[in-house]
Amino acid sequence: MGKTQVSTEALRSPNGVFSQATTIEATGRLVFVSGMTARQPDGGIAGVGDVREQTRQVCENVKAAVEAAGGTLADVCRVDVYVRNMEDFAKIHEIRAQYFTEPLPASTMVEVSKLAHPDYLIEINAIAVVA
Repeated sequence: MGKTQVSTEALRSPNGVFSQATTIEATGRLVFVSGMTARQPDGGIAGVGDVREQTRQVCENVKAAVEAAGGTLADVCRVDVYVRNMEDFAKIHEIRAQYFTEPLPASTMVEVSKLAHPDYLIEINAIAVVA
């Protein structure tokens, strides 16, 4: 799969771990990963009150789903991120940088008032193209 990060001087450089746009030369399978939260395999919630730990668990969950479909995080071309507090942007991207490398996926982050459980601070869904 040919994944390319698109950059143009006509747009401001991203201030986080994402690209302005991502192109995919695709002949593989599209993998749509549902919204992943900080829920652990045993049912517990990782990092209650700690957005860094929750982001780490969310990224591990996205990784596990993509790997179960035969891919890796390098195959992820887009993520949508839902957060309870946009002030956590830098903390979230600090952890994302440990999981996503260039060419980076395209991304949208929005602040929401509630997620599916009151202890969730972040949720991420993803789209990957697996060869």
